[in-house]
Amino acid sequence: MSSALNPITENQLHQTRRQFFGRSAAGLGTAALASLLDRDGLAAPAATTAGPAPRFGGLPSLPDFAPQAKRVIYLFQNGAPTHVDLFDWKPALKKMHAQPVPSSYIGDRRFSTMTGKADGKLLLAPVEPFAQHGQSGAWVSELMPYTAKIADELCFVKSLHTEQVNHAPAINFMLSGGEMPGRPTVGAWLTYGLGSESDELPAFVVMTSITKDTSCGQIFYDFYWGSGFLPSRFQGVKFRGSGDPVLYVSNPDGIDRQVRRGWLDDIAAINERKLQEFGDPEIATRIAQYEMGFKMQRSIPELADLSDESRQTLDMYGPGVEQPGTFAHNCLIARRLAERGCRYVQLMHAGWDQHNSLTTELYNQCRDTDQPSAALVQDLKQRGLLDDTLVIWGGEFGRTPFLQGDINNQPRWGRDHHPYAFTTWMAGGGVKPGTSYGATDDLGINVVENPVHVHDFQATLLHLMGIDHERLTYKFQGRQFRLTDIHGHVVKDILASV
Repeated sequence: MSSALNPITENQLHQTRRQFFGRSAAGLGTAALASLLDRDGLAAPAATTAGPAPRFGGLPSLPDFAPQAKRVIYLFQNGAPTHVDLFDWKPALKKMHAQPVPSSYIGDRRFSTMTGKADGKLLLAPVEPFAQHGQSGAWVSELMPYTAKIADELCFVKSLHTEQVNHAPAINFMLSGGEMPGRPTVGAWLTYGLGSESDELPAFVVMTSITKDTSCGQIFYDFYWGSGFLPSRFQGVKFRGSGDPVLYVSNPDGIDRQVRRGWLDDIAAINERKLQEFGDPEIATRIAQYEMGFKMQRSIPELADLSDESRQTLDMYGPGVEQPGTFAHNCLIARRLAERGCRYVQLMHAGWDQHNSLTTELYNQCRDTDQPSAALVQDLKQRGLLDDTLVIWGGEFGRTPFLQGDINNQPRWGRDHHPYAFTTWMAGGGVKPGTSYGATDDLGINVVENPVHVHDFQATLLHLMGIDHERLTYKFQGRQFRLTDIHGHVVKDILASV
């Protein structure tokens, strides 16, 4: 399925935007508006095969087949969690602690400039013991006790790999399929293709957090939740960690809701006239976003009000859950968004970049994220939402099994970026629970079984949402683009049903 307009209509729209016909193009704007509404899903809600829930926006031809998941919550861990310290247990790494990396494991592998050549680097054992958990026998570090308790709900993908060795390109590649900014992110593609089950909340919401007193924070670039070349109404809406979750959602002093409604009606009339004249899709975005903002004046305060949550639920998410801006609070808000029909929620938590703070700040990161992540999965399950909600936990790459730093200075131990193998876990939404897929070598350096490239991971995510990744495309600069570019294969072995 191509989302492109037919060539005649597309040519007309481009000519109108350039004002080739100027104001003499009477009647063209109406056709352009109708085409935009149809293409971008602003016409009447379309039914889906996912169930009786209403759908607002999206392409009428989607989903391609019955989805396993209706929504996604991505717990993205900026900075790259260390797979060999958390989920990928390697006894040989412990035995060979402080010994040089065998050159046969490295070959011509490229690492960051902080490492340079890996030859001669010393191997570093996991900083805490591992143990097997649940009926699945999943290996999980003692750093993650709450995650360990839900091991039978999780699917660990231990053979992910990428090409990027630095954070921003790798994060962008993971979330958009391209290492350079300018491509639509996963949430934008899903919003464009599937719309939302709510017309009172954004379909794509982003929240950010960072561990306090960390020295290894990462920058949250807006393009991590951008819409790229898709119309900008499909970009993520960022909720703030203080004050109103969304800027300007409250009326100014002296302005009531009735006055605001009147202003918006007048502005919409002006914008619709301009849309008819020029056919610019960004005018349609402006109309839609003004309306969404008005609806959010009612929906956001109710969403943010935790007074209806039981003390048991709040305690389950752990300390900080009632403090906006924390990872725990964001996890709870993510569950509330899922309940209310939001299509895609992206939580971004920074601070995993432990180049010289593995024995200090890694503990802080695990403390801040372990309990809330596990609570989110448990909470969704007890409310009957886990079966059709896909939860993902992971970062942009892994960290080196060898040491960055001085082996004799333990407080300054660290690990460098490692794109050649890393672990992500998934839960609910049609993935097999209680499984581990793929494997790395005995030192956790290279994938040796069932490799999963980033594009394979993205293709699988779309498949679980009922989308054939090769068919969801958008024409830009003369060719059809898609999330997975020209790559990607669905990892069928991790699907609960094929």
